[in-house]
Amino acid sequence: MSSALTDLFPRPIVQAPMAGGVSRPQLAAAVSDAGGLGFLAAGYKTADGMYEEIKQVRGLTGRPFGVNLFLPQPDHADPAAIVVYRHQLAGEAAWYETRLGDPDVGLDDGYVAKLAILVDDPVPVVSFHFGCPTREVVESLKRVGTLTLVTATTPEEAQTVQWVGADGVIAQGIEAGGHQGTHRDNVENDGAGLGLLTLVSQIRETAQLPIIAAGGLMRGSQIASVLAAGADAAQLGTAFLITPESGAHVLHKQALTDPLFNRTRLTRAFSGRPARALVNRFLREHGPYAPAAYPQIHHLTAGLRKAAAKAGDPQGMALWAGQGHRLARELPAGELVEVLTAELEAAGDALVLRRAS
Repeated sequence: MSSALTDLFPRPIVQAPMAGGVSRPQLAAAVSDAGGLGFLAAGYKTADGMYEEIKQVRGLTGRPFGVNLFLPQPDHADPAAIVVYRHQLAGEAAWYETRLGDPDVGLDDGYVAKLAILVDDPVPVVSFHFGCPTREVVESLKRVGTLTLVTATTPEEAQTVQWVGADGVIAQGIEAGGHQGTHRDNVENDGAGLGLLTLVSQIRETAQLPIIAAGGLMRGSQIASVLAAGADAAQLGTAFLITPESGAHVLHKQALTDPLFNRTRLTRAFSGRPARALVNRFLREHGPYAPAAYPQIHHLTAGLRKAAAKAGDPQGMALWAGQGHRLARELPAGELVEVLTAELEAAGDALVLRRAS
């Protein structure tokens, strides 16, 4: 499906916006320069911090790029459950010689201020995570020439994305690393998400808009599979996390292919919202007890995670990773786009040959 969105980048490869300092301007620019669509992650940054990174990307590339925003979250958390979890983490704070964070420092991630900057000084693409923006927000961006994407984890969420007038949907399968972008944080549905190929196929039959497939993709042959299922492009996060342009901590990069960390699991342990990470000590010990309270738990554990990284202890860090993490390749981001493209083309040629035989 050719569209204003997919015509922006000649290669069907989108670099996922990974918050927490991973998606640096250098990474976004390198992917865009290689013909993909690079992304900045505005999550957990101030509005001014986001704008500084936008200016850095503009100084590094003239190619289109995107910025991702977190939607403000409703305050449905149980304060008593947060207090109980805080007590549970007291031993972690003592071990790492740090303080637990304030869970009440804000629920909106500076959304209004960031949106105002993006309307005043537009970027080519803005994407949204943890919900769906209003029609009014989408229209305000459309008026200044910005295209919009919204994450969806179900066909129903994709229909909502279409209804608000977004230019495309990011279909996020259960295999994806990091936070699931569900529109409603429903505890009953923890771990019950759809696999990527099934999700893409169902969205293709229920919504008429470009689909960017996300979830555990690490090879060009996998990109070929989601394109064959109905996607128009693929979004990769874990594959780019290990690149030199990524701002991920070195311990996080090493853990992706370390035999010690051989599986992933969805957990609320670090942030209070379901997110896929490598299974480590912190996840095992605290995951079963973490309440549904985002971003309160994120703020509560932020200092712990930083202290663990400073201490050189990956067992206390949030090691976000998709299910395909063992396939990570330590290549420069631009070279990785080239390799993925070659693999994608080879997979297409192989399919043509099989059909002809």
